[in-house]
Amino acid sequence: MTTFTKLSYERPDLDALNSRLSDYSVELQQASTLEEANELIRQINQERNEFETQSQLVSIRHSIDTRDAFYEGEQTFFDDALPVYEKEVQAYYRVLTEHDLRSQLEQEWGSQLFELAERALKTFEESLIPKLQEENRLATAYQKVMSAAQIEFDGKTLNLSQFGPYLQSPDRSVRKAASEARYTYLADNGDELDRIYGELVRVRTDIAHSLGFPSFVELGYARMQRVGYDESKVDNFRKQVRDVIVPLATTLKEKQTKRIDVDALYYYDESFVFPDGNATPQGDEAFIIEGGNTMYRELSKETDEFFQFMQQRGALDLTAKPGKAGGGYCTYLPSEGLPFIFSNFNGTAGDIDVLTHEVGHAFQVYESRHLTTPEYAFPTYEACEIHSMSMEFFCWPWMELFFGDQVDKYKFNHLAGSITFLPYGVLVDEFQHVVYRNPDMTAAERRQAWRDLEKVYLPHRDYETNDYLESGAWWHQQGHIFQSPFYYIDYTLAQVCAFQFWVRMHEDREAAWSDYLTLCQAGGSRSFLELVELAGLKSPFEDGVLKQTVGQIEDYLLKHPLAN
Repeated sequence: MTTFTKLSYERPDLDALNSRLSDYSVELQQASTLEEANELIRQINQERNEFETQSQLVSIRHSIDTRDAFYEGEQTFFDDALPVYEKEVQAYYRVLTEHDLRSQLEQEWGSQLFELAERALKTFEESLIPKLQEENRLATAYQKVMSAAQIEFDGKTLNLSQFGPYLQSPDRSVRKAASEARYTYLADNGDELDRIYGELVRVRTDIAHSLGFPSFVELGYARMQRVGYDESKVDNFRKQVRDVIVPLATTLKEKQTKRIDVDALYYYDESFVFPDGNATPQGDEAFIIEGGNTMYRELSKETDEFFQFMQQRGALDLTAKPGKAGGGYCTYLPSEGLPFIFSNFNGTAGDIDVLTHEVGHAFQVYESRHLTTPEYAFPTYEACEIHSMSMEFFCWPWMELFFGDQVDKYKFNHLAGSITFLPYGVLVDEFQHVVYRNPDMTAAERRQAWRDLEKVYLPHRDYETNDYLESGAWWHQQGHIFQSPFYYIDYTLAQVCAFQFWVRMHEDREAAWSDYLTLCQAGGSRSFLELVELAGLKSPFEDGVLKQTVGQIEDYLLKHPLAN
């Protein structure tokens, strides 16, 4: 069993690959029997899985150490190669959707593949390859700025992720000083971040217009492969968050202000939740992995098998270190059947959130690895996040392993943070709608648009005397805005589904877990709303579902002994 570090990488011969894919597509177009067509689709899937495995190897290794010159060069290769490769995938999609045997192929491969293919065909033209390459390079440039931070603080040299413990310090002067140091780096790079984003808006708008879309908004939705809902449903969901969640989140922030005994809740206070300090893991990465082994062994036989597999394959890179890209993610190496989890442990409760959230993603793709169709490895993003956010809640019974006598503080803050996240999540989404509907905005106008929306969704936020943040630049640190446009609303939709699992697991945990496992095993073979139904959940778009779902959670939080 080859571990991740021993996996060999070889740059794909792009011309040879595309030639083979082109030949297969021609043969598929000419296939007159179902047996012949199915075999050609299997061959295409294998070729694609092998290419995407190499692409993901590079992406992971580059993010583990962005200073590694070799993998930086290979990342540049894939930034340029992926749109060229996509040309052949699109040619395959066109043959697939127009095939004489389509109805029979849908029975064999599922209608979701054809739905996704039809949406993808609307997002690509060969003439746009140079612009798509430019978009990729700009997204990589953003990651480079964010991962290059080497900030002197407390006698140490820190990257952005390593500030986490200081931002939660019980000493307010430490929280403020750490925040100022962190945001000074971002402010010093603010013009460059504005420039990169301005160029991304420009090139994405150009691509959208070239494809016949009125703006990048419509193209963004098509790229996100949204099936069964549109912009109007998303807008209505944001309205429900404003009406139902913003007042509750504001109440929780008011209680936090009193609880930590400050005159005003400034931006550097928001991560500090309890007067005697936040709940923190009682050990380092090895301690957390040991607890994880117990937790996933006891949770289910499926999670036990999966978590042992991840460790045996060395598919976890968890702790923050110099040169490492920020954030956390799960990805998948299809030819190896191997999920991979990347994160930046920094000694805060967020380390445990990663252990549960990213494991939720990885467990899903492990459970659905029998689906060898590349489009089915993961579902569309809003469905993906149900697995991750729900796993966070399914793991609650084992939190004492990590937090000891601080476990109640962890659970309260975890649930309260999930509520206060929703307004922020839809703010990120609405901001992108505003920007891409008005692509000629200046950098200052984009910042002002963000600040105006903050006052709607986050009325508690107070930047004190920080001119950079008061200008409306908080979003510079939100990588999804740069690298995955229109992704962020997916977290909020999934959070409402995860809240439903939280309610159900308190009523009948065994039944809730059974539905969750069924959801994971379905992978991406169905649309978001079909997967929601499969899991016995209600659509977050449905009027009243948000208010109904949050009712029990609001009761739990406001009556909790730690609330005041």
